[in-house]
Amino acid sequence: MNDLDCKTCDELIHGYLDHELDATTAARVAGHLAGCAECARRYEHARQLIDDVKKRAPYYRAPEALNLSLLAAAPKRPSTLMGFMQGLRALSGRWWAPAFSTLALSLAVMLYVVTPSAEQPWLDEAVSSHVRSLMAEHLNDVVSSDRHTVKPWFTGKLDFAPPVFDYAAQGYPLLGGRLDYLQHQTAAALAYRHAKHTINLFILPTAEVDRARESLSLRGYNVVSWRRDHLRFILVSDLEKGELEAFGELIEKGG
Repeated sequence: MNDLDCKTCDELIHGYLDHELDATTAARVAGHLAGCAECARRYEHARQLIDDVKKRAPYYRAPEALNLSLLAAAPKRPSTLMGFMQGLRALSGRWWAPAFSTLALSLAVMLYVVTPSAEQPWLDEAVSSHVRSLMAEHLNDVVSSDRHTVKPWFTGKLDFAPPVFDYAAQGYPLLGGRLDYLQHQTAAALAYRHAKHTINLFILPTAEVDRARESLSLRGYNVVSWRRDHLRFILVSDLEKGELEAFGELIEKGG
């Protein structure tokens, strides 16, 4: 039972939006939002405000004079990583050049890895939707293990035809499907079961190019995502990472 009251939920909403809460607290907030229309309205308003600021707020480049004054005021000794690299570069000659190039490449790879990708908002919202479907006991709009029942149910409700398969023979039986929303876009959500673990598969159209399967852990859940044939696929579950990746491979081959 979710014991979170509206006042506490209101205090946690911004932390929830910024993904600063631990998995347990995030699940409690998601459960409360699923059952409280007023808090859900405040959450949606806050989220919309954040989206609008990101999309519409003007960006101003700092004047060159300000850049130069900041650089002039910076410490002259290489006390930071950048200072160290500048000093190393100054020393680089025939012997230092290979070492400097290797270090620069390593730093570039590290920055690439830690920088959030454009996929992150989709994955964050998929995890939130997965949690809400479990907390609110709204896993399916159509309950059936027969894909010939589930697939036609989406007809007329979506502007695309999601692939629906049953993998009961491989240990991943279909439970049903429902309509969901990710990043203000209607999505098909298919529910599967493996052992005692529930798996949500989100499918929605995309204009982006194909992307190979990638997996990560997010707020205590494992996520596998890929893009293929103008469709975005996102799997979310507390299922062990390797098993979820294997299921993703199964779907991609079968779809």
